Amino acid sequence: GMTTGTPIHVLVPNTDQRGGDYTEMAKAYRPSHADLTYDLKYGVRSVQGGGRSSARETIGRVAAGAVAKKILKLKCGVEILAFVSKVHQVVLPEDAVDYEALTLDQIESNICRCPDPEYAQKMIDAIDKVRINGNSIGGVVTCIARNVPRGLGSPVFDKLEALLAKAMLSLPASKGFEIGSGFAGTDLTGSEHNDEFYMDEAGNVRTRTNRSGGVQGGISNGETIYFKVAFKPTATIGKKQNTVTRDHEDIELLTRGRHDPCVVPRAVPMVETMAALVLMDQLMAHVAQCEMFPLNLALQEPIGSTNSTPALAPDLA
Repeated sequence: GMTTGTPIHVLVPNTDQRGGDYTEMAKAYRPSHADLTYDLKYGVRSVQGGGRSSARETIGRVAAGAVAKKILKLKCGVEILAFVSKVHQVVLPEDAVDYEALTLDQIESNICRCPDPEYAQKMIDAIDKVRINGNSIGGVVTCIARNVPRGLGSPVFDKLEALLAKAMLSLPASKGFEIGSGFAGTDLTGSEHNDEFYMDEAGNVRTRTNRSGGVQGGISNGETIYFKVAFKPTATIGKKQNTVTRDHEDIELLTRGRHDPCVVPRAVPMVETMAALVLMDQLMAHVAQCEMFPLNLALQEPIGSTNSTPALAPDLA
């Protein structure tokens, strides 16, 4: 039950696969899938459903993320939770979730991984509707990270939000990323958007609101980090579509096999794990860079100190 210091090896055999379901796809390109671009880049591709364009590759990420989550929790009390906040046109209201009180049990209480039972059922109904018709829909995953130490991330090219964006957009089917107020922040003026500072009872510099999403200047400020990731509808669907073969002939394609009508609920642990890996990398980099020599304790605080700021739920009002 304890690591020995040697690299951790996780092997997951891909035994639950049906290569025969991909016969048609070996000859023709699925619309909006990676089939064409892989051929354009490499001149060859694996079509059996377990290649690098398959979400099955994320098992390695999730396994590594489990280790990162554990270290983050033990070192500085970081908690990372993600949940489905939108499926197609069913949108969970911003004020429906208390980021400070949200629990894993609430998220995992239903198959859609939405912490609100009423909206979870609406999302499930929407997915069932397109599933019956052989179609697919997309949605949004919201992720929060509580108790993140101050100081993670670096200016310019390694800003924390830039690293999170790269990690999230590396996930299969991801199409968008926003942190804090995101695109909605463009509707506000500077005086409306700015997070004003104040001193809390413990002597910490805090912000009264959290439109920055816990990151300012590319560096974590100790408030709750929260962001959203958009996922497109599953490209492989059970409807006939016009496409082109590898021999450059126009045809109609009807795919077979097991394909999710909505990938969003499955993406929840993937988003959590990528957030954990980014934060773990930045935690190690911060300790190596900023704690090698004595800190300026008037301004800095050691990682894992008891003076860390408590979580602050976002206030977008």
